[in-house]
Amino acid sequence: MRIDVSVDIPFPRPLVFSTYRDRLVDLVPYLGNVRAISVTSRQDEGDIVKLLNRWKGGGDIPSVVRKFLSEDLLQWDDHATWDAAKFVCEWRTVVPAFAEAVDARGKNTFTEKGPELTHMTIAGELKVDAKKIRGVPGLLAGTVGPAVEAFLVGAIKPNLVSVAKGVEKYLKEKKA
Repeated sequence: MRIDVSVDIPFPRPLVFSTYRDRLVDLVPYLGNVRAISVTSRQDEGDIVKLLNRWKGGGDIPSVVRKFLSEDLLQWDDHATWDAAKFVCEWRTVVPAFAEAVDARGKNTFTEKGPELTHMTIAGELKVDAKKIRGVPGLLAGTVGPAVEAFLVGAIKPNLVSVAKGVEKYLKEKKA
């Protein structure tokens, strides 16, 4: 299932790009559904930066409910390759609890719409192989997979917008 999101951020493209890439950990206070982000690894190779970030979600989930959710279900690894020359980021997300069943990947593109305006698009694909989800009967996999994809994409899109808006809030606060 397609993931398509676009957001305008009223700051220069190089600043938006570098903030999104290098200050993600600092954005956590601006992200309601995220409890923590940690940089697991970083490789700088000229204009190319390869990052592996571990996200821990569930920020807005009441603690009573969170007690019943496995920590594995609330974390994911973001494998990202940032190209500063092209202002793009290619990413792949792995949810450890469903590493074999879920394939999510795409590209973030940062386009300059003016000296103080960046248009960011996130285009990706999310595929769920329900046959690889424990407890899903084979006969239902064809129905369950698309339903899970629709649910996840519905949840992911607002979170992607939230991160972009978090960049904007962070930059406004730092500029003040």
